[in-house]
Amino acid sequence: MTTDILIVFGILAATIALFVSDRLRLDLVALMALLSLLLAGLLTPAEAAAGFGDSTVMLIAALFVVGDGLFQTGVAAAMGRWLGRVAGTSELRVLTVTMLVVAPLSAFISSTGTVAIMMPIAVSLARRAGFSPSRLLIPMAYAALIGGMLTLIGTPPNLVVSEALVTAGRPALGFFSMTPIGLIILLAGVAFMALAGRRLLPARVDPAAGAGRSQISLAELSAAYLMPDSISRLRVRAGSPLAGRSLAESGLRARYGATVVAVQAWPPARPAPGPSRPANAESRLAVGDLIEVQAPAARVAGLVAEQGLDQLPAASGGQLISSDLHIIEVALNPRSRFIGRTIADANIRREFGVTVLGFQRLGQPLEGDLADEPLRFGDTLLVAGSAEALEPVIQEQRHFGDFVVASVPRELEERASEQLSPRWPAAVAIMLAMLAAMALGWLPTVTAALLAAVAMVLSGCTPIAGVYRRMSWESLVLIAAMLPMATALQKTGGAALIAEALTTTLGGAGPLALLAGVFVLTSLFSQFISNTATAVLLAPIALEAAMRIGVNPEPLLVAAAIAASTAFATPIATPVNTLILSPGGYRFADYARAGLLLQLIVLLICLVAVPIFFPF
Repeated sequence: MTTDILIVFGILAATIALFVSDRLRLDLVALMALLSLLLAGLLTPAEAAAGFGDSTVMLIAALFVVGDGLFQTGVAAAMGRWLGRVAGTSELRVLTVTMLVVAPLSAFISSTGTVAIMMPIAVSLARRAGFSPSRLLIPMAYAALIGGMLTLIGTPPNLVVSEALVTAGRPALGFFSMTPIGLIILLAGVAFMALAGRRLLPARVDPAAGAGRSQISLAELSAAYLMPDSISRLRVRAGSPLAGRSLAESGLRARYGATVVAVQAWPPARPAPGPSRPANAESRLAVGDLIEVQAPAARVAGLVAEQGLDQLPAASGGQLISSDLHIIEVALNPRSRFIGRTIADANIRREFGVTVLGFQRLGQPLEGDLADEPLRFGDTLLVAGSAEALEPVIQEQRHFGDFVVASVPRELEERASEQLSPRWPAAVAIMLAMLAAMALGWLPTVTAALLAAVAMVLSGCTPIAGVYRRMSWESLVLIAAMLPMATALQKTGGAALIAEALTTTLGGAGPLALLAGVFVLTSLFSQFISNTATAVLLAPIALEAAMRIGVNPEPLLVAAAIAASTAFATPIATPVNTLILSPGGYRFADYARAGLLLQLIVLLICLVAVPIFFPF
């Protein structure tokens, strides 16, 4: 083993460790790895920059714009509402129909966006049918991941392995090349979850809680985030130092860890308080104002005494005094700008006009002053604001921004996404034209996608300014920065060394044993790091292993692409799994009970089906 191989393996090990630790954003870790390879002299500057000009990156960016057009015109949401009308009330039928609708949807648009749209609908369906949403959300997430196996554009790993084939001088995968195998896996997955897998699913959420609504109730959210213990109703007395000052000038956050959520004008001469209003940094307090304050219980007494306030009885049931204040629950996605930053540093209130009321990590509420707690991927926040402030958060952040919206009040849901845009026919036509061009080979895949993206913008289906705000820059940088890692593995002989270990261990048992080894290794990686990063790392190894035993590389690479999408066993494997964690009330082990068996089923299917459709 040469020094260069040791260095590249060391950088790779450190990169994977940082991916798993979730301490830094994935794109930053990838860039650090790229710089390390460059500084170590393992890559030339041209090789290091090659990933940013790769056609895979351009294709994924273009497909993102196309998917955004479907979201912004309401087409995807309309498909979800259609499911609600046809699923019925049988648990078996609801589960089966949900999986069969979610998988094809995620074959063409983001699996995370698909689950974000379908989750409140699935919760509503389960409650209407009288069973726990926990028994439906995991199958829905699995279906979204399997849907990525159905088409070339279903998930980035498919595009990564297709590009690896082209680089090796082999034909690229066709648009529907993986569809037969994906359909077999989908039907097997639906049958497994319907007949046996659902017996392994918990019923963590009471189906009666919030029955008849498409979102969790305010009281339930309040209890989940410990809000009743942190909200105080205070009134500004005459002579209070807060009178005449704005909330930004008051320093309540810095001195007491306190956040004013709502303000209700109540001049001393008036017998009852006037209309309430959501608070923001510019809200100016006056004598007699009734304010609702979120603060650690231990610091409320000091706040009351030092700031000249009277404490009133708290509202019952977690209700807020402002009737104009709405609450939603959001989860940080892996590309959020706020990962690694504290709530105070992120200044979410100033940027979005909303107030952070609570904080959960892996479904468990965090207590105390959370302003200085660094945010992580998958953390969920309870935020409050006016309808005007929350509507763009729901509309623009929901699928591709810093947050994935988990729970939305019915009024805001209807206001933000109930109506189809007048441009929805154009969005559907553009998507169908793109798919036809790809499937029939009229144009190269990347050309068809770029044309469709430009058409979505020119037709007004998705405004260009919104596209740049919602673009998944982290995913693009992650792929572009990790592709040179494959180059380094190839140059130094590291990929050949790993492939030699695989072929020495399994190659003697035949290509099927090697395929199984590639699948297991890829699937294991995908439980803890991005499926895209997994595909980028494993594709050159699978390619080298195929060359060493003298077989076609397509079976091993297709198996690696499918295995990269089998992130079934942990809640941190993919944003899809993390998104359903809190609404389903799941624990870490809940994913593995059915997920590991489903991974085994997919492995067995690959061993039989992949060599049929992609001969060795």
